[in-house]
Amino acid sequence: MNRKRKSQALNKPEQKENEATLTLITTRPRLNHLLRSRCRLFLIIFSIFAMAVVIRSGISASRGYALVATQENAQQLELENERLRVEIAQLKSPGRIKQIAEDELGMIVPRKTYFSHDR
Repeated sequence: MNRKRKSQALNKPEQKENEATLTLITTRPRLNHLLRSRCRLFLIIFSIFAMAVVIRSGISASRGYALVATQENAQQLELENERLRVEIAQLKSPGRIKQIAEDELGMIVPRKTYFSHDR
């Protein structure tokens, strides 16, 4: 019986050791749900900010293209305006008006006549 107690006494530390390894193997590590939730929240917020930056840069680029198109249009209008001013100046010239009056309307320029009268 003494032997039995000795073998049981010797087996207890081994048994405790085996149980400890079994509990380590069989138990899952505890997940930190709070940390996981915070990481998800951070990822969502970061994604929203990243999308906002991308959308904002896209809007800025489209506005830049619209600005360039408007500037080109303004430049073309300025050139057209200058061309029309030159054309108006040519149409208003006295030589052209005299030519049209003589050719198309049959008008003539009167001779220069001087009148004098006494007082």
